[in-house]
Amino acid sequence: MKIVLGTAQFGLEYGIANRGGRIEKNEAREILHYARENGIHLLDTAVNYGGSEQILGELGVNEWQIITKLPSIEECSENYYAVIREIIFNSLQRLKVPSIYGLLLHDPKQLLQDNSEKVYQALDKIKSDGLVQKIGVSIYDPIELTKLSSNYKFDIVQAPFNVFDRRIIKSNLHNKLAEQNIELHVRSIFLQGLLLLPPDRRPEKFNRWKSLWSKWDAWVIENNTTPLQLCISYAMSCPFIDKIVVGIDSCLQLEEIIQSLSGDFPEPPDDLQSNDLMLINPFSWTEL
Repeated sequence: MKIVLGTAQFGLEYGIANRGGRIEKNEAREILHYARENGIHLLDTAVNYGGSEQILGELGVNEWQIITKLPSIEECSENYYAVIREIIFNSLQRLKVPSIYGLLLHDPKQLLQDNSEKVYQALDKIKSDGLVQKIGVSIYDPIELTKLSSNYKFDIVQAPFNVFDRRIIKSNLHNKLAEQNIELHVRSIFLQGLLLLPPDRRPEKFNRWKSLWSKWDAWVIENNTTPLQLCISYAMSCPFIDKIVVGIDSCLQLEEIIQSLSGDFPEPPDDLQSNDLMLINPFSWTEL
């Protein structure tokens, strides 16, 4: 199963299309049960996702594989291994598990600063200790990985990817990772929910890309389907993608995602994409 259950919404009000707020504990329990029944075995969380790790631990995730992400680690004179190990121990205690599948740096710039070698060595040692099976980074732009890949060996790289944002293909990142046997996990396939919004609910600040939205809306109608199905089917059709992290607002939405996995739709046209970071990088949306 390619689908990974993202759990940011378990601890935060996350996503531009989120109208229900943070997922309640009972709903989270139902989501985990439904996901497990449908072959999903991997969870994606982070120290910075509010109370996500705590909620998962309370619900019981011993039978799951888990990926979590480290927050930014400040420059310090202490032993980086000891600092990171303590963070991981705290995550393991919250999750109530003895080890996790993957540990990612949430901020790849940590490996481009002073003492970056010590940070990487600490991650590698924690892997050797058996606390984590795989280590890697969560990137926001393929350029970041280009700067890192020559110096460090990763097991997992998580990157944004969707119909509008195809930078991992255009940069040839997908082939480079495959050559190095590095797992590629993609996130933001719904562009934080923006691609799922109907035209009348799309925030006005995105109207500067009106022509692109017109093409997107027309393509959805042309295929007689939903935006969610098109987003899912495109990501699922890419053989170079190992895992697809999906964030959801409810169990009903997860059901729709599962039902969409068997859909077979054409590849989106080349002109249905953008290089404009103001659109494809959600961190830029506050500046619109």
